[in-house]
Amino acid sequence: MSENNFKAQPGRNVVVVGTQWGDEGKGKLVDWLTETAKGVVRFQGGHNAGHTLVINGVKTALHLIPSGIMRPEVKCYIGNGVVLSVTKLLEEIEGLEKAGVEVRSRLRISEACPLILPFHAAIDIAREAAKTRAGTEKIGTTGRGIGPAYEDKIARRALRVQDLKHPERFATKLRELLELHNHALTTYLGSADMQWDAALSPFIVDGKIQFEPVFEQAMAQAEQIKPMMADVSRELNEAHKAGANLLFEGAQGTLLDVDHGTYPFVTSSNCVAGNAAAGAGVGPGLLHYVLGITKAYCTRVGGGPFPTELEWEKEGTPGYHMATVGAERGTTTGRSRRCGWFDAALLKRSAQVNGLSGLCITKLDVLDGLTELKLCVGYELDGESIDLLPMGADEIARCVPVYETLPGWTETSVGATRYADLPANAQAYLRRIEEVTGVPIHVVSTSPDRDHTILVQHPYAA
Repeated sequence: MSENNFKAQPGRNVVVVGTQWGDEGKGKLVDWLTETAKGVVRFQGGHNAGHTLVINGVKTALHLIPSGIMRPEVKCYIGNGVVLSVTKLLEEIEGLEKAGVEVRSRLRISEACPLILPFHAAIDIAREAAKTRAGTEKIGTTGRGIGPAYEDKIARRALRVQDLKHPERFATKLRELLELHNHALTTYLGSADMQWDAALSPFIVDGKIQFEPVFEQAMAQAEQIKPMMADVSRELNEAHKAGANLLFEGAQGTLLDVDHGTYPFVTSSNCVAGNAAAGAGVGPGLLHYVLGITKAYCTRVGGGPFPTELEWEKEGTPGYHMATVGAERGTTTGRSRRCGWFDAALLKRSAQVNGLSGLCITKLDVLDGLTELKLCVGYELDGESIDLLPMGADEIARCVPVYETLPGWTETSVGATRYADLPANAQAYLRRIEEVTGVPIHVVSTSPDRDHTILVQHPYAA
């Protein structure tokens, strides 16, 4: 690998996707790339995702607003593929405004976004509680209503952002949805006997979501977000025609994709690069480069198979080192992340379904101090050797990793900004990842800070 001089190509668009189970460090890279981009688009997911940015030592957590918001000259878009909690969006806006970040004039929200309302979160929580009572394995959702909101979208009954402009229409559709979902809550999910947290309890009486508080809250919030509603598809296409560089920001990771992930332990949307077109309203020909973000090891939050998982709660083990040095707790939920060795067979599956142009390796510095590393290069499944992660949780759970052992390093890589400054064994580790996965490494992150980034080839390069 060699570092290149960088000259941006006008009208070039980049998609950033996670290649593992999310939490790969996409937020930092999106923020870093927006030095070149003029617009950042979030194209799927909801406030179940979280991006943490560290700029000059100050940490900022974002859940719905694109990471480009931290740069004053960048416009931010929430595309139609996102399911939107207006409550959480306004909380995030207010938090950023208190920190001195101007948001409302730069944020555009697609009128086609389905809304997440209190009954979606109630259903999400009640379903997981029902699995616990039945003694079956939970999916491990965040309980924020993402899945139920996507269900309403696919069933063609969702309330959308544009409905907030029409109170009578909103009220009619809301009553129909409450009739349906309250029946499910009380009859099938035992909601009348559940205890609800402070966020939901004002909306629930005897296990049923009440119309008036939901409607009144929505109408009050509508006045705040009306100025930000937009035809995002049109604005993005016009920006591209004007020569703006755009960045499409995915949430979660490829192995949580509802079609291509470890089903059923997945999220409820398509996390792969191709969904940037559908989730934002642009043609696939406008997606010029796909950057896959991957940690130098693997992590996973929630349930589901994880072939290279290590013992990460026992002090003195490599997994414990990753969990503690990497501060592996979820940005959105605070849950501990399970940790394991780098899985190159998993990454090959991600490269296949995303059409990766290049990789960004994050958290390389977390491996500092480990004297030996293992790299999963394939699996044994039912006595046969395979080199690509299977599709579906049942098969993945039976996979036995095949490892190569590589020497680690005791020198520090923290804050390195040139490839040549990395420890020799760290460079060898990166080269082996390239060889096994067949995807070039174009960027390396050596700490959470924006400036601690090694550029090998810029995604926006001419």
